[in-house]
Amino acid sequence: MDILPRLPGGAPGIAKRTVKDQISDKLAYMILTGLLRPGDELPSERQLAGTLGVARESVRSAIAVLQARRMIEVSQGARTRVVGPGKSMLHDSVGALERLKDRSLDEVAEARDAVEEQVIRLAAKRISRTALARLEQLLGEQEGMFADPVSFQISDREFHSVLYAACGNVLLADVVNDFYDYALDFRRQAMRRRGAIARSVADHRAIVAALQARDPAQAAAAMHHHLERVRKTTLREMAN
Repeated sequence: MDILPRLPGGAPGIAKRTVKDQISDKLAYMILTGLLRPGDELPSERQLAGTLGVARESVRSAIAVLQARRMIEVSQGARTRVVGPGKSMLHDSVGALERLKDRSLDEVAEARDAVEEQVIRLAAKRISRTALARLEQLLGEQEGMFADPVSFQISDREFHSVLYAACGNVLLADVVNDFYDYALDFRRQAMRRRGAIARSVADHRAIVAALQARDPAQAAAAMHHHLERVRKTTLREMAN
């Protein structure tokens, strides 16, 4: 399987690929990096279509692709479930994650904070109205996901993907996408804590408000607050 550089769906020339392929690669990426794990129930076709900003028919076709790869299981009258990575392989991003696995959380968090501050400052200056509208759409959906960690994880990944791309620098976006994927197992646990999703959504709201105001300093402060929360909650899960 040809996984697109870094996060599928965000590379230049993406228009040459079908929407079905883009969606199947996005979901495969989430399974291969551990964001989605065996047994997880996927959101409905309608909800996935809204989160990813595509038509339901495209989601249905992408699900069929992943079912054929034995990465997910579709049962009549039941939610679609993740089976596992099957025989698929992830290339670029797994290589980056391999380099990060032996780094401490504090080291990765410090590096992510430094790079992501630059990304958000650039995004505050360069983000398009279309990207802002997309972030608002995702935020609106996240308000209804407080009791649905799996749906939130998919939406959160999409939110950060849109945010990183808005900086207009592909190299910087690639780097922070790799940082995002660090310690995902512990992030999954943290998001299952009571009130965790609501707090993350509030952080997202503050970030988007700063982007709407085109205020780089405010955006950087909002992102720093969010990343510090991520660091502390991840560290707590690692200690358990």
